[in-house]
Amino acid sequence: MTATPDAAATLTERFPQVSARPSLDWPAFNVPVAQLLTVLRFLRDESGFDHLADLTAIDWSAAQSPRFTVVWHLFSTKEHTYVRLAADCADDLNPSMPSATALWAGANWHEREAYDMFGIAFAGHPDLRRILMWDGYPYFPLRKDFPLSGRDTALPDLAVAEETGAAVKPAPYMGGPFVASPGGTVEAAEPRAKDQSWNERREKPNET
Repeated sequence: MTATPDAAATLTERFPQVSARPSLDWPAFNVPVAQLLTVLRFLRDESGFDHLADLTAIDWSAAQSPRFTVVWHLFSTKEHTYVRLAADCADDLNPSMPSATALWAGANWHEREAYDMFGIAFAGHPDLRRILMWDGYPYFPLRKDFPLSGRDTALPDLAVAEETGAAVKPAPYMGGPFVASPGGTVEAAEPRAKDQSWNERREKPNET
């Protein structure tokens, strides 16, 4: 297995239906779902992208179709280069995508997280269940229609709820809202908490 700095560039030659995707850092490509596993296998076995660094998803909003896009971040441990792939879910109401667990064992937890947070199913996953929220939780917290403050939801353990009289109360995410700076490297564009420490320690800064 070998990798070259321009390995990703061979994708569009080998797979004409794959198209370049705008990116400010590493090469990125849009991939038809029908070719997804073939392209992932090619990048792993013939182009040296031996590590699935991350798998995540995008909810573009209920007003847009396709609504959901799944994104794979592949890394070459030999060349220290990345390539990013994206594929749209065909069904907005019941989004799904083929599982990559047969190619990378680490896809197991990544796909479970995307299922838990976005409600995207992965066909062929060996154990597709929630990984952060409890079984039976009725929402998908990273969808655009889920409020930042959360939703009032009954505790999953009825005995605990009956004893304490408590429920999960809506609460803002610590440090939110989060803002990102477009452009530059991935690290520079990483979302960071907006400074709102004036709520607790000092006067609100002038934001004009």
